[in-house]
Amino acid sequence: MNAISVQRPLSQPMTPGPQPVITTRRLTLRPHRLSDADAIAQSLSDFAVTRMLARVPAPYDRQDALDWLVPATSGDLPDWQLAITAGDDAHIGTVAIELRHGRWHLGYWLNRYYWRRGYMSEAVVAVLERFSRRMPEMPVHSGVFADNPASLRLQEKLGFRMTGCSEIYSFARNTMVTHVETVLKPGALQAAKTA
Repeated sequence: MNAISVQRPLSQPMTPGPQPVITTRRLTLRPHRLSDADAIAQSLSDFAVTRMLARVPAPYDRQDALDWLVPATSGDLPDWQLAITAGDDAHIGTVAIELRHGRWHLGYWLNRYYWRRGYMSEAVVAVLERFSRRMPEMPVHSGVFADNPASLRLQEKLGFRMTGCSEIYSFARNTMVTHVETVLKPGALQAAKTA
């Protein structure tokens, strides 16, 4: 019997499937809930966090969180918007893989209280590993503001490579900011982990 190949129309890109729940040694990554609004607002009201994010306004309040959470929790988007939780389901950040302009993009942020503990590395690795199992041939794009060397080091450690620089608008800073663009090619995460 011949196998029949089903081709997906170009207007419907492949998706990684529903948002997963991922457990690591110290964290649980799960789909967001509307009840996360207060924790998100508390974290993103800190300018030290929002200044490194392109699309987050400052000041940031609970209504901003709800405006973001409603579509993020609707199930209508192909994106993964995963809450990083620690302890008793305490929301401490986000890792997202979003489909933008036909390409998958990684984004992330962490409440400042949890910086420099390795939580972001742990969360990003777990999400990228799950994504690459579901979409093994798909590159993941990302980037950082040029004045965020810690985030660039994290990406380089995971196998991301710089592809260029541009200027993008930062809502929190209300100005154009130099942005370093990066990409993680298929197989690069595993190669980086074994190096």
